[in-house]
Amino acid sequence: MIVLSEPNYAGNIIINLASLPDFLRKPILKKRMMEFFSMSESEKSEIINNALEAGPTIPFPNFSKLFKTWLEVLCAISEENRYTMFSNYIKHIINSPQKIIAFNLDGILEIFLSLEQANQEIISISIQKVVKNLEQDSKRKLILLVPENARKVIGF
Repeated sequence: MIVLSEPNYAGNIIINLASLPDFLRKPILKKRMMEFFSMSESEKSEIINNALEAGPTIPFPNFSKLFKTWLEVLCAISEENRYTMFSNYIKHIINSPQKIIAFNLDGILEIFLSLEQANQEIISISIQKVVKNLEQDSKRKLILLVPENARKVIGF
């Protein structure tokens, strides 16, 4: 007997977004991101889980465009929403470290470094705040998962 799992709708949306041209990808991503903040915690958790599963399946050239757009949109929203987004992702990464291992972390760092300096600082400050507020055990786990060069660049 074959058991079918629920379709990964969020993952499919992510894959489709990654293949869109910039002028379409950015407004759609921004709209979807703003919807995220009004979702319940369980819905947020499902979206992040699906994104972490879908990310490594996207060809890296498409993923890099999507990830850079995501970071740029994050820079344009409130610090409170950025904190919410990063704390949710970091919590999932700490609880399921195998999901982050599948990503090209050096490539992700290069995407981050391709942002304008001001945007790099905005993202770094938000991540630093999340890391600062983690419990010691969670902070230790995160440090083991994130490459040293990325920790130095972001400042944690």
